[in-house]
Amino acid sequence: MRVAVLSDIHGVLPALEAVLAEPEVACADLVVLTGDMAAGPQPVETLDLLVSLGERALWVNGNADRELVEVARGSGSAYPISQWAGQQLRGDQVELLAGLPMSCVLDLGALGRTLFAHATPRRDDEMILVDSAIERWAEVLEGIEADTVVLGNTHMPFVRLVERRLVVNPGSVGMPYGTAGAHWALLEAGSGAVTLRRTAFDAQAAAGRIVEESGFAEVEEWVSEYVTGTHSDVEALRAFGGAEGRAR
Repeated sequence: MRVAVLSDIHGVLPALEAVLAEPEVACADLVVLTGDMAAGPQPVETLDLLVSLGERALWVNGNADRELVEVARGSGSAYPISQWAGQQLRGDQVELLAGLPMSCVLDLGALGRTLFAHATPRRDDEMILVDSAIERWAEVLEGIEADTVVLGNTHMPFVRLVERRLVVNPGSVGMPYGTAGAHWALLEAGSGAVTLRRTAFDAQAAAGRIVEESGFAEVEEWVSEYVTGTHSDVEALRAFGGAEGRAR
């Protein structure tokens, strides 16, 4: 079995299309979506494309997915993009996101019992980073019966060991931090191999298309920051370290 893991698409349809066109994704037995799929400039179209994967897709809730549901049901968001995106969703899409599980578990052969979640197994918005202290990792993974743990949320790809567990973050398809391109991961149950992948696409063309097709009022600024621009991993680690509770 081969499993493609896509996380943090954030409504960037051209990036998603580029990843789904990859032969290894097109031929994967499963495509696991580890949250934050639609909070971005093309939310409706992104969800429709993901739904078209049918039973081959396994969905997990992310904090931005939860927030879109809250907006659609009358709450506000501090993020203009989420406020707008939540108001665009159809009723069936709201119900889809509202019903997503916090995590899912698969038996992946050589990778063992594999748990998929968005941020951490216990919360959809909890911060944990590649360089978090081992004590912090032990706290987050306490009581988790899994040989492999796959998480998203921080938009930065990594693979590391934590107390004999393999922890994988595929990075972000639509809002990468560190290096440009659409990031994802390939898990191979037979060999136990985990490969971090990066799909290149024409960011300038994607930005032009998003600006033309999206109705988000601040779309030009958004694509400049997240599609044609890429925040560095150092910037992100510093910002997220504060969110994790580290002293600055």
